[in-house]
Amino acid sequence: MKDIEIILENKPGTLGLMGETLGKHNISLEGGGVFQNGNVAIAHFLVEEAEKAKTVLKDIGITVVKINNVIIQKLRQDVPGQLGEFCKQLANDNINIVVQYSDHSNQLIIVPDNYIKAQKISKKWTETWWN
Repeated sequence: MKDIEIILENKPGTLGLMGETLGKHNISLEGGGVFQNGNVAIAHFLVEEAEKAKTVLKDIGITVVKINNVIIQKLRQDVPGQLGEFCKQLANDNINIVVQYSDHSNQLIIVPDNYIKAQKISKKWTETWWN
């Protein structure tokens, strides 16, 4: 899975066009969100086929700015403070979270500024909390 960063025109119908276009090309959005920023909106979505998504969106005039590696982390919903503790561990290793959202399976999705280091922390977290 990858995160695609998209710039959308901030006007009615743009998000619908994007979703409809991806759907016609069998590209499923597995999580994400859209945030207004003046005359544009910045969107981040989790997809399996990022390069294909980039191509089909470009064909209709929608810009995919970047394709990002993601950390997909399952947190224990029955343990309060999991998000804070996981993010604290990243921060303690000087890793910044550039983007954060959830997928459709209630998993934490992050785009870190240092994917390799974040991946190691995520693996250790999973071993500690899920094994």
